[in-house]
Amino acid sequence: MALIETPVGVREADLSDAGDVARIAAFVAATPGGTPFHLPAWSRAVATGCGQSARYLIAERADGAIAGVLPLTAMRSPLFGAALVSTGFGVDGGVLGDAVDPLAAGAWDLAQRLGCPGVELRGGPAPIGWTTDDTSYLGFARDLAADDETELKAIPRKQRAEVRRSLGFDLEVVTGTSPAMLAEHYRVYAESVRNLGTPVFPAALFRAVVAMMDADVLTVRHRGRAVASVLSLYHAGTVYPYWGGGTQAARGLRANDRMYFALMGHARARGCTRFDFGRSKTDTGAAAFKKNWGFVGVPRRYATRSAGPVRAVNPLNPKYALMVRTWKRLPLPVANLLGPWISRGLG
Repeated sequence: MALIETPVGVREADLSDAGDVARIAAFVAATPGGTPFHLPAWSRAVATGCGQSARYLIAERADGAIAGVLPLTAMRSPLFGAALVSTGFGVDGGVLGDAVDPLAAGAWDLAQRLGCPGVELRGGPAPIGWTTDDTSYLGFARDLAADDETELKAIPRKQRAEVRRSLGFDLEVVTGTSPAMLAEHYRVYAESVRNLGTPVFPAALFRAVVAMMDADVLTVRHRGRAVASVLSLYHAGTVYPYWGGGTQAARGLRANDRMYFALMGHARARGCTRFDFGRSKTDTGAAAFKKNWGFVGVPRRYATRSAGPVRAVNPLNPKYALMVRTWKRLPLPVANLLGPWISRGLG
């Protein structure tokens, strides 16, 4: 990491100021390690869709040049407590740039002013003296192949057979961003996460992300009915399949396999050269699924600082086991009614 050669000052950016937003977006685009979750648009979409406060720190050198940025979301939940998170509802978004410790200190000071007992940084370099965790999560990303046939060959044999099976089913693949497609995606995604025992995010979050960012939906239909769907983000030549899932019917139809293979081709047609499968918890079925596709898990480093107990929002935490089992049995309309109120505080 480059050393700071000139003093920096840290201030809170004004996300309603077009100049601040444009400068930050340009910095994120030009800086290695930048992700969609560093963009001001993500912070604003989260605030719009979930009602959590977006705060954004920017470090500037004496000449006004940006040295680093840190997007933050002030999460507050009666169930899960409060924390300043970088970044809310994202899997990345830690300090970007060189000014790691000045920005971390600024985040801690802001947390104290806001009454948040802790700060959580997802990804990026760890500030000196903060508690780090690089064992709980793995990230999965690799380059896309030049065409569908080469992509198939890049998938390990067992998973490749599943993808070929999916190509033999009567499945239709559609993409878009229309309100109807967003509603269709939400129905599929909500059923998928209910089946996993997880409350669904507010539909307003999905709408805000698509409205404010480079994003779209890819849906797989069988006989006119959606069985798998994914909302993906696009940034700097990389596609991020972010919110995806399938119905009970998807398994037999291999619809999820068809969905991700189709997304690879769709992203390639959009000019993407890399596929970021996102993070998964270590030693879980989701991590194994991504490994089966030929992705190698790379440890993700998270850092925290807290004046008290750290938030525990991991669904694998034993304290939530009963909640997860109960949620899986809820009727879908009930889960969809209660889920957004609960999940908006998870972040």
